[in-house]
Amino acid sequence: MNIQDLNTAFELIEENGGDFEGEKDISLIEKAQSVLGVTFPPSYVEFLKSYGCGDIEGLEFYGVINDDFENSSVPDAIWVTLDERKSGLPHNLVIVYAAGDGTYYALDTSKLDDNGECSVVSYESNGNLEVIADNYGSFLLDELKTVI
Repeated sequence: MNIQDLNTAFELIEENGGDFEGEKDISLIEKAQSVLGVTFPPSYVEFLKSYGCGDIEGLEFYGVINDDFENSSVPDAIWVTLDERKSGLPHNLVIVYAAGDGTYYALDTSKLDDNGECSVVSYESNGNLEVIADNYGSFLLDELKTVI
């Protein structure tokens, strides 16, 4: 995990506000991983523990709200991912952001590095994948820099 990028992103959130769910217990995060059948990278776990999910300056970062993953909506990453799996989303992807043009950004949990991190990819309904960032911390910081 690029801890420096993640910490800088968290500092930007703290300095600029936003509307975030707030801290989430690790047991909820573990349940989310179990429901999806994947392991989240450490940087995403830290985001979920600290902020849950939310938006800032028009950017909406998906995460966890509560454990009712089937009767939820955006910005619940678990609900969105389960819903998109019905339309063919590969099971190794976890949707964490929507670009607004039908493209999703997702964690590619099939390829973990030595630190347990994975890349963030863009995913289009036609199956096209493109690496956007090496890890969630870098992705979060890059997105925040576009508006702050």
